[in-house]
Amino acid sequence: MNNWLAILGIVLLAGAATKAAAEPGPYARIAVLRPHDGDTVDFEAGYIRHLDWHKQAGDTWTWYGWTITYGDRQRWFVYATFGHAAGDFDNPVPPAEDERDNVLNVTPHAQFVGNALYEFLPDLSRGSAEPAAAPRLEMTTVELTPGAAPAFERALRSRQSKLQHDTLWYRMVAGGTAPRYVRLRPQASYAAVAAAASEQTLPDELNALVHEQTIEILTLRPTLSYRLAPARP
Repeated sequence: MNNWLAILGIVLLAGAATKAAAEPGPYARIAVLRPHDGDTVDFEAGYIRHLDWHKQAGDTWTWYGWTITYGDRQRWFVYATFGHAAGDFDNPVPPAEDERDNVLNVTPHAQFVGNALYEFLPDLSRGSAEPAAAPRLEMTTVELTPGAAPAFERALRSRQSKLQHDTLWYRMVAGGTAPRYVRLRPQASYAAVAAAASEQTLPDELNALVHEQTIEILTLRPTLSYRLAPARP
């Protein structure tokens, strides 16, 4: 009997460990590249070569790639990785070799203009820490007045149960002006983007807390992404 109990305990512990390993962490890195004017084709070719370096290096992370289609930063490139524990960022692919390949293939054709660490906020969101790989992505960036973060999060938390579609909120940890939040909403089409535009981004009572709000529409670039799973139907 004791042997069976011991075996059962091992099985349960193994199952718990597997489940914990399968659950994504809350942290994400979201970065921005600005291709040089007239150099978009060479930039994309160089970025594809850089992703191939990640493959050769055995990178196990997933990297999303989007082009900004609508917004003041049209044609800029957003790349991101989601679902990490904080400690994951202590052990990326070899940094020196990664930088060397970036200098060879990417920086001749683009400028690095943003790189920030974010934490996913499940109590404010509907959906998981990783966005679906949908053809379009609505990205809303909200910068608040100093000290407004607690009230901002309370208001969104109180409305979380009313969200109808995937709505993912992230709080910036480091990498820019704080307090800053990003909301991601994957969309299947421009028609879906237009339909969702009628939904209010923020409650009226939060307007006084907002210093600046920007809404951009991004287009997924599967060939400029790495280890990307197909979107759920």
